[in-house]
Formats: sequence, structure tokens, C-alpha cells
Amino acid sequence: MSQQPPKTRLTRYGGWLPASRTVHHSFIKHHVHGGRQRHEAGNTLTAPVAKFRDAINADPEMVDLWKQVFLQSSTKDEVVKTFDHFLHMIDGIIFTPPKFHMAKDEQGNIIGEPIGVPMLLLFDLLSNTGAAYDLFRRPAFNVALKDLLDAWGEYLQTPDSAKTLNDGDEGWFTSFSIQNLEHGRGVFNETYVCPDPSSVSRGYTSWDAFFTRQIQPQVRPVTFSENKSLIHSACESTVYRIQTSVKHHDQFWLKGQVYSLHDMLNRDEQAKIFEGGTVYQAFLSPQDYHRWHCPVDGTIVRTELVPGTYYAVIPDSGAPDGDPDLHPGDPHGALIRSQGWLSHSSARAIIYIKADNPDIGLMAFIGVGMAEVSTCDILVKEGQKVKTGDEMGMYHFGGSSHALIFRPQTQITFADEVKLDKHLLVNSVLAQVGGA
Repeated sequence: MSQQPPKTRLTRYGGWLPASRTVHHSFIKHHVHGGRQRHEAGNTLTAPVAKFRDAINADPEMVDLWKQVFLQSSTKDEVVKTFDHFLHMIDGIIFTPPKFHMAKDEQGNIIGEPIGVPMLLLFDLLSNTGAAYDLFRRPAFNVALKDLLDAWGEYLQTPDSAKTLNDGDEGWFTSFSIQNLEHGRGVFNETYVCPDPSSVSRGYTSWDAFFTRQIQPQVRPVTFSENKSLIHSACESTVYRIQTSVKHHDQFWLKGQVYSLHDMLNRDEQAKIFEGGTVYQAFLSPQDYHRWHCPVDGTIVRTELVPGTYYAVIPDSGAPDGDPDLHPGDPHGALIRSQGWLSHSSARAIIYIKADNPDIGLMAFIGVGMAEVSTCDILVKEGQKVKTGDEMGMYHFGGSSHALIFRPQTQITFADEVKLDKHLLVNSVLAQVGGA
């Protein structure tokens, strides 16, 4: 049997879902089968998963909603019908680092793809239900889930979590694993800071150290730094949406995902300043660089960490006509299609920046923690002077989304390459405001 390289195209679902349906189905079946075996054998759950179970079982309403989630989900061959079975599936992930998943295609070839957000794939179809919309937004549910994700995050900072940073079949440094990491991003050792470039692991001592790797400054320079009318890309990310004339307060229903500044900015009075302005949103894949850089020269006015949801989505009827990756009606991937709404509801970091250029003025950066990306780490402080390209913070444990918010007085012209589904490098020119 021959070994085939993975698909490396940058897609709308950007590494959140495997590009290969064969790999996707194989991953789910593997965890369904493993969870069933552990459940039927009566295996004891790990402490974090048992704590999550106990928190759910202590609330009869959450117990009932879980039952409804399983009844409503479009599982097809991904058969998960009980909460206990699902818990044992989570148990197979909670003390395991993300890795490549290998499968056989119809011709018997070995194929594989990186599964950077494995927990999301377990929640994916379950989340796209009315019952999950009710359950996954409950504060008590998200407190319990945050405890579970924090336990996984702590594990991903241990030396044991580095065991997939190798060139084995499931490792991140095989020849085609590297191909996936480098596609559209540059040669790995020449792009990122590697503690030991000559070793297979590149010297990263944990999964989180690999995930939050720094970038070599010469490969993502701030171009035209003397031109203060330019706004640069804050994250290495794929364009999701640009919306103008954004309302201070808007209603979002099951089919609508308009931006509501009041909700995005955690009901802060500052939201009124941006009424009628512009929101730019883009998302990161698990293979992307995960640190945030300042898009302008200026001063940090204030920062805020906002608790929120992790797997709640807007339930929909599946992928729309013209979706570049999924067949119309495919129920997978609702999280990615819900990013506009997630900017109001997910756990997130908010950083207000007063640009030195008065044509830009006050602006806001929002780092949206999606799925198991439950930690947004802010590195800047109130009153700090920042230059374009300075680090502001990072995401841990997955991929995520981010938004830039501008006042209505900030007249923005976006660069020609800023288009839906276009992948942009951090520090690249994003837009320009009035004046050259």
C-alpha cells in the first residue's frame, strides 16, 4: 500500500474539519468504537471527565437536554446515542495531544490529516441541534466544560504532550505533515522560532509550546511601517466577513448573524463609539501561527477577558449551496458558519487600541475563543505604547477567530487581496484609511 500526502489546500473550514471525508469518518468511527469499548467494559472515567459528568447529572434540566441532543443529532453512521458513551469518547482525548489521523482510502492507500481540534469533531454534529443551542449556552454547562478544557490544557503543557511532535505515522513532523504545516506559510524551520532546529521535535517540549510557537520577525515584516495610514493583519487567518454600518444593538435569530456591538463588546459603554462602523472578521486554522500582533501604532486603552460559550452554534440546515468544501445540506461545520454569532457569545479577549493616526482613532481587537480554544492570553497592558507588529497575545489549544472593529469616522479601503476565504499572513497590509 502506498502512502499518499494529505490535501493541503486552504479551505473555508480551514483545518477545523478534515478536508478528506474518509479521514473524517475514520476519526469519528475510531472514537465511537473506542468509547463504546470503554463504556461496555465499565472503565473508570478520568477525574476531569468524571467531574464534568457529575456537574451535568446534578442538574435535571441539563440531563434532559442531553437526551434531546442525541435524539435530534444527524449522526447517521456516527452513532452516539447516550451521554455515558459520549463521556467515554471524551476520555479517549482528554490526556492525548492532537495528532495526525491515518486512514485508508477506497484504493487502499494510506492517507492522513492533522486533527488539531479533536474535541470539536466529537461535538460537531451534536452542536447543530435545537437542544444543544439551549444546553450549550447555559452558564452552568460552560463552567463545567471550562473545567474540563482547562484540565486538557494543563496536560498539553506537560512533556508527555510532546509525544506527537515526531516523524512517526501520527506525528506532526513527517514529510507530509510538514507539507501541511508549510502550505501557504513558508518553510517551517525558516518561518518559526525552533528551540532545536536539528531535532525531529524542533525542540518544543510540549504540545502547547509547539502550538504557541513564535515567528521569526524577518519572515513577516511590517511593510511600509512609515505609512501610518495603513492597517495591518493582526492574525495569520482566513477572511470570513466584512460588515459596514454595524448597529449598536441588534437582534440575532436562528437564521441571522448580524453583528451587535453591544453584545460583542460585552455590553460596554464603549460600544456606542463604534455604532455605524466597520467589523472585519477572519479565522485561524489549527496549522496557523496563533499569536496576535498589533495592527497599528498606538496606545492600549483597556483589555478585558470575557467568559462565554465553547461549542454553542447557531443551528442551521447544513452547508449552503456553493459551499466550497461540503455538499449542500451537510450538517457538519456549523461552528465555522456561526462565527458572526460567536463574536457575541464565545469566550473572548477584547483589546481597545487608540491609534496614533487620528483617522483611525479608537479601534478594538476581539480574539474569539472557539471550541477547545478556551484560553485567550493577553500580553499587553493598559497605557502601553505599541508599534505595528508588536505581539498583543495568543490563543492556546486549537484554532480560533478574531475581529477588528472601527468607528464610523474611520473610512477604510480594504486591500484588493482581502476577499472571502482568502488566507492572509500576519503583519500583511489589510487596509488603508484616508490620506497617503
